[in-house]
Amino acid sequence: MNTSRPVSRRHFLAATAASTAVLGMPRVLTAQKSDRQLVVGEEEHRYEVQHNWARLPDPFTWQTTHNVAVDADGLVYVIHEGRANLPDHPSIFVFDPKGRYVRSFGNRFQGGGHGIEVRTEGKDQFLYVCAYQQVKAFAKLTLEGELVWEKYAPMDSGVYRPKEDTVREQRWGRDAFMPTNFAFLDDGGFLLADGYGSFFIHRYDKDGNWVSKFGGPGDGQGTFNTPHGIWIDRRPGRAPRIAVCDRAHHTLQCFSMNGEYQETLTGYGLPANLDTWKGLMVVPELHARVSILDEQNRVVARLGDDVERVTRLEKDVRANPDRWIDGKFVHPHDACFDADGNIFVAEWVATGRVSKLRRLG
Repeated sequence: MNTSRPVSRRHFLAATAASTAVLGMPRVLTAQKSDRQLVVGEEEHRYEVQHNWARLPDPFTWQTTHNVAVDADGLVYVIHEGRANLPDHPSIFVFDPKGRYVRSFGNRFQGGGHGIEVRTEGKDQFLYVCAYQQVKAFAKLTLEGELVWEKYAPMDSGVYRPKEDTVREQRWGRDAFMPTNFAFLDDGGFLLADGYGSFFIHRYDKDGNWVSKFGGPGDGQGTFNTPHGIWIDRRPGRAPRIAVCDRAHHTLQCFSMNGEYQETLTGYGLPANLDTWKGLMVVPELHARVSILDEQNRVVARLGDDVERVTRLEKDVRANPDRWIDGKFVHPHDACFDADGNIFVAEWVATGRVSKLRRLG
């Protein structure tokens, strides 16, 4: 696979579907109506599907939804990629647990909004946001949207072209800065995945100063082709480690907390991001499904699976909501748990879609 440039999301459906071979053989999970509920999964991994769960008031409009995060009070934060030609439109929207609109902000990320995470620091919570395209920045915000700091390409890393930290233009390449997602470290620092740009994972201290990097472009086992999502896997029964969605390789790569390669997990279709709850890990896959892994990283559920139709049988399903099927996903781009194990799924679709999977098991 050519690693000289990222796989365009507009052409990702041409990626080989052979990558969707499963890790082991989970049960076939089908959507079913039960007491007027739309239910996916079986036994302890059953969820009620609530598509278009969030309600957006006028004058706002849904745009391409990218990522989702939940704070300690259960409020849900959704970031749009947004449109550069709508600079006055917010890119971040906040909803209560029932999907009711609370507030919005984040105009500065319009046209490039991507990663969003909530972090508790002492008694306070903050949003960490990154944006690609022409924005090329990452920032720390209060939960109300006030800017704490904003930063650009880490020129000390030695991987970016001159002035990459000052020139705001959309440009792809391994010397471009196009950050996609965060993971948080115990010492107050964080990791930032440059998933569309250099393909490096950057390490920062608690004040947002660049410290080091690992990864870079390559064929796997420590190098990447679109390291799109990143997470610190702190599930019980193992030492904490870094997990990276090596999206265009259709794998998850695992590293020590020092960035040393450990292993590769195969069997995904463009994995986009990660989150954990108790012993489970959720993996949203752009190839039309959401996977659930247990403590041993065995696939125990694949929810909303519509891989065959979306990747092989029909073209451009994402742009035609009338062809979306209840209980099925089109292109899950991010997913996260709340405190009760419910899952929120943001899909990379033209009109935006955020679904709630209410845990029943």
